[in-house]
Amino acid sequence: MTFWINLEMLIRSWIAGMNGIKKSTALLELQNLYKLPTVLIVVLASPICWCHQCEAIESNNDGRSDVYLPGWSVASVDGKTHQWRIESKAQVFCFLGCECPVARFYATRLASLYRDYNRQGIDFVGVMSNRHDSKEDVVRFATELSIPFPLILDSDQEIARSLHASRTAEIVVLDPQSSIVYRGRVDDQMSPGVKRAAAKSEELRDLLSGITSGKTLSLPNTTPVGCLITFDRTPESVSDVSYCKDVAPIFYKHCYECHRAGDIGPFDIADFDEVKGWAEMIGEVVTIRRMPPWHASAGHVPLRNQRSMQPAELETIQRWVAAGSPYGNKSDLPELPSLRQGWLLSREPDLVVAMRNKPYNIPADGTVDYQYFVVDPKLTEDKWVNAAQVIPGNAGVVHHAIVFIRPPDGEKFQGISWLTAFVPGQRPSVFPAGLARRVPAGSKFVFQMHYTPNGIEQSDLTKIGMTFVNPGTLTHEVSTIIGIDQSFEIAPNEANHVVSREVRLPSRDSILLAVSPHMHLRGKSFQLRSKGQDLEKRILLNVPQYDFNWQHTYEFESPLPTSQLDALEFEVVFDNSAKNPFNPNPNEYVMWGDQTWEEMAVAFFEIATPLASKESEPNTRKGRSRESLAKNESLETGSAALEWAKEYMGRFDKNGDGRVSSSETNDLIRRYSFSTIDKNGDGFLTSDELVKSFEGRRGR
Repeated sequence: MTFWINLEMLIRSWIAGMNGIKKSTALLELQNLYKLPTVLIVVLASPICWCHQCEAIESNNDGRSDVYLPGWSVASVDGKTHQWRIESKAQVFCFLGCECPVARFYATRLASLYRDYNRQGIDFVGVMSNRHDSKEDVVRFATELSIPFPLILDSDQEIARSLHASRTAEIVVLDPQSSIVYRGRVDDQMSPGVKRAAAKSEELRDLLSGITSGKTLSLPNTTPVGCLITFDRTPESVSDVSYCKDVAPIFYKHCYECHRAGDIGPFDIADFDEVKGWAEMIGEVVTIRRMPPWHASAGHVPLRNQRSMQPAELETIQRWVAAGSPYGNKSDLPELPSLRQGWLLSREPDLVVAMRNKPYNIPADGTVDYQYFVVDPKLTEDKWVNAAQVIPGNAGVVHHAIVFIRPPDGEKFQGISWLTAFVPGQRPSVFPAGLARRVPAGSKFVFQMHYTPNGIEQSDLTKIGMTFVNPGTLTHEVSTIIGIDQSFEIAPNEANHVVSREVRLPSRDSILLAVSPHMHLRGKSFQLRSKGQDLEKRILLNVPQYDFNWQHTYEFESPLPTSQLDALEFEVVFDNSAKNPFNPNPNEYVMWGDQTWEEMAVAFFEIATPLASKESEPNTRKGRSRESLAKNESLETGSAALEWAKEYMGRFDKNGDGRVSSSETNDLIRRYSFSTIDKNGDGFLTSDELVKSFEGRRGR
């Protein structure tokens, strides 16, 4: 890297030196020194001055900043020369990286700060110190994110080393005397694993506002956030661990499904140059168990889709990073797993449906209400879906997407109208052989889209793909039932607010396939328990550290027969305290709502019910005629229907008039079931309509 120092820079250096001399003489209380000639002052005090400055730099661990003064110049990736203006009030060094999600998020925030403060005398420069970021990568990064300030390719990592930068999205601010006045984060909105709805503390903006207004600020440094910068070092010449032989098999097993070209991971785990550049960050995230993303604890019912690494695998990665990330012998490198690109189904989809005929535009910032798009797939016959996947058109702004089935009026439908979803951390599931979900002829699809703006205007066109199976091969129909509690109220600063709910099972001959917990930013933990025939409670699933950014569907290794379960009970815990890093505002009361600063206590259950259960029941209950069985079944269903209708009325009939209006229910019911239950269309649900709705669902 080449630097130029002009005459003006030397003048500035002289001024800085004289200021340092004054500080040094004051420090030594050499009052009579001012009577000596200036040249002699320089001779006597300069060594003291520079030692004083070096001591300050060393004590603050700020690195060497004295090489960066007004007039300092360097070539940027666009071929132009960036120069620290002589008249500027500060230079902001922004350490960025092309693929780091935190750096990409803050790059747009820094662009906004640049536009606010550059004309007020603040210079910005972006420093790209990742060894794996090429010039072409940086140019593309600047174009995609519309970065207005110059970007420097710090390929030899000289700037990062001299300023002791350690992470992308780290900020170092120098004053005209080359003193570091601030080091740390931009603000507190985002860090790895945490993204708040808005920043509570804006350190960089506060500092720049103070500088441009002429105030002298004392701003303490903050801990930088973002991805670790891996500095070049020579791998150990003799190491018992290498990428090819030891580490690549672990990465292919646990990481490749997301960290590959074109998928959601920020780098390709099969590209060694990229992996070596990310080595320090990989070591950090696997050590603290942030990757692979998995939040269920062991020791309960085994789960089919568990992702966690074994201790021996973790130790291997740590030793490899400590050894300098040696490559090893290429002949030891295993073959890449065979995974499909794009659609991760077992074959190409039989049907692909986009959410609309043109992209939806998302603003640069602010809050976007949930968007709903209704699409007619023009199904002329019932279809049985054994696998479905939602692919977001723009994963950078799609927080989650759920696709519901809206059956034709009067169509009997089992469970809620869930089809499938895209949420962080969830991969598409394929039902076991013999199981599928029915989509009635004439149904429409409803896309529920939750967007999170990222600082740049974006567009999205999400789509769903699905595969069908022959109904003659099926034994079970899959449906989704929901456990939900909307009556909670979380008090301000409450760290452990518990909400529990019992979930009724649809029949005694079904099997439980999977469960998906859902809360928002204050969600802390989730537990699913069963009440068996002995009425003892058994923990089926424990999620001690629920993470809104990684919402999993937990699939049981062996489906659980509902005949062994009298009931299911789930318990969620909310943390509305200031210690919750995700909490938007610990001083607010929190109730049910769609937006992330509100809360939900929901669990979705995948249930499979035998298609031929009615025909097989007379054979399984010997000594009872078909007529007797049907009469008894009718009585059981009627009793359950009355109990369910009574409970429903108790929950939603707020004014006690014996009927439930649309405004008394919640958003989920209004959108997906109210009109189905309200047979006469008068805008109210009566006990009779609720009983008939329950009996209709049981009648299938």
